[in-house]
Parts: sequence; C-alpha cells; structure tokens
Amino acid sequence: MKTILIIEDNDDIRENVAEILMLSHYKVLTAVNGKEGIEAAQKNHPDLIICDIMMPGVDGYGVLHVLHKDPDTQDIPFIFLTSKSERSDFRSAMEMGADDYITKPFAGNELLNAIESRFRKVDIMKKKLTPDLEGLNELMSALGSKKSLDDLKNESNTSDYKKKQVIYKEGSNPHYLYYIVKGKVKTYKTHEDGKDLVMGLYNEGDFFGYITLLEGGAYKEAAEAIEDTELALIPKKDFESLVNSNPAIAKKFIALLVKNVMAKENQLLGIAYNTLRKKVAEALVSLEKKYHTQKNEPYQVDISRDDLATIAGTATESLIRTLSDFKYEGLIDIKSSKVVIRDGKKLASLVR
Repeated sequence: MKTILIIEDNDDIRENVAEILMLSHYKVLTAVNGKEGIEAAQKNHPDLIICDIMMPGVDGYGVLHVLHKDPDTQDIPFIFLTSKSERSDFRSAMEMGADDYITKPFAGNELLNAIESRFRKVDIMKKKLTPDLEGLNELMSALGSKKSLDDLKNESNTSDYKKKQVIYKEGSNPHYLYYIVKGKVKTYKTHEDGKDLVMGLYNEGDFFGYITLLEGGAYKEAAEAIEDTELALIPKKDFESLVNSNPAIAKKFIALLVKNVMAKENQLLGIAYNTLRKKVAEALVSLEKKYHTQKNEPYQVDISRDDLATIAGTATESLIRTLSDFKYEGLIDIKSSKVVIRDGKKLASLVR
C-alpha cells in the first residue's frame, strides 16, 4: 500500500482529500502546516506528497525547497494543491521541481488521475530500459512527452555514408543527434603522432553524438562509417527541445546512455594496462558482443586489420602476430580478410 502525505491548513479540504485517498486504498498521513509537513516527510518518507501553496509560516514553496535539499526526500513526487490558477504560479511551481499542479476546486477523479499518473511515471523511471530507440520512447511516452525520438527520427532526413567516410571531425561543432538506420559506425581520436584510437562502436539502432550535444562545445572525437551506413539526422534544436521539455527525461536519458561512457572508460583502462594478448582478445570479444546477431553461426570480424588494431590500442604488426597465435591455439580462424571466432568462451576468458 502506497503512502501519501497531505499538507493542507484548511481542515475541510484536508479531510476531504484524505477520505478520497483512503477510499482508493492509499495509506494517508496529514499535516496542518508546512513545518509539520516537512517533519512528517523526513520521518516517514511517503511515496507522494500533496501540498497546499498558501499556508501560514512555511508555505508550499518552502516545503518543496527544504525537501528537495534533503537527499532522503528529494525524489519524492510532489503535487501542489492550490486555489491559485495564474500561469505564473504554475510556472514557478514547476521550475522549483514540482511534479504536478492541481487547482481548487477539483473533482475526486482529477486528483486520483494525477496521483496514478505520477506513480506510473515513478515506476517507469525505476525500470531498466534499453539505451536504444525503444527504451527511450517508452520513457518519454510514460513521462507524457508529445513527441518521441521515433517521431523525430521519422521526421528527419536520412543520409548515406560509404565505408570509411567521415561523418564528423574532431573539433567540429555538432548539428545533429545521429541514429543508425543500418550499418556500423566507430568514433575515434587521433594522436599527434597520427595513430587512431577507437573510442566507441555503434550498430543499427544506436544513437551517437549525444554526449557533445548534452555537454555543449565541439566534438572531442571523430566519427566514421565502418561499412556502408544509413543515418537519420535529428536536428540539434529538436533534440534539445525534447530533452529540455522535462527534467526527468533529461535525467533518465543520461542514465540510459551513461553505460556507454563507462564502457569507454573501461576500454581506455584496458588499453593502458592490459597485456597485448588481453588487448586483442578484448577487442574481438567487444566486437562479437556488439555485432554478433546470428548466434547459431560463428562470428566473422569483417573489418580491416588497421581498424582492429585501433580498437585494441596496439600496432597493426603486433595485432597480426597475436591473431596468428590465437589461430594456432584454435581460438580463431583467418579467412581472407575476415577473422572467424571459433571459441568465444575461451577468448572471453583471456579478458577476465
């Protein structure tokens, strides 16, 4: 049973709201002013708070301010209940972090719908969503966004890139969020000695270029098509409008995508400290995890030795010698330009 705290100085309204909620099978706590409401919230950690704005002493804005500064209560959904209906008041409440705003007088079903909607959004925020188009669209639909990334993708222009064609250069300014309709893309940095280091690998259904859009500034890496690729180009202004329309969307969006940043950090640590064998094995395993879709068939690494060397963070000559060792050990086969992974489990054991 979910617990809802009502902070309201008007006895009739407080009792009426409490009755509606108890009949709807919620556990109800009440407070007659802002000070008592803060104390009740910090002591009981309710699942949701309904709070009047105009109260003597600490008003609703003050309650919200205090609770949002407290790590133990800052994520509790907060609905303002007030007779003030001017748009400026609504905007002030939402800018402070309120989740919803209900004006008096109100119908019981209006209040319950707002509460149920908020709990649905809380549930979706707790879900582990995939960091792809499906997961992000599920998130934004639950948060009430009128547009999804799927809409933006479908409305956007698509562009074709040939194998090894540069999509954007390091140091250039971003204009789009990129979505891979088909194909494969790598992002990489070029050292002053001319050597490339692969920073990220992206497949059909992936977004890329989003970190620079979120933090602002110029690209810190370049992007290139690994094979013939079709991209949907989502304009920067549309992406920013979508993310900025709801702080919860922005927060969850970053959480969904941060795993790619963590993977990149682990890759760089591996390049810095792993042995040559482990670097090459890790590069092969990462490619298999990313691109192996036909699980009933051995995975064929269909990229150049130079590209594979940049992913592993080693010289091409060293990579080739290590691949020969792996072939001798029965871990891989080499067919023309392709590397066929024969024993993925044993190869993965070299990474651990």
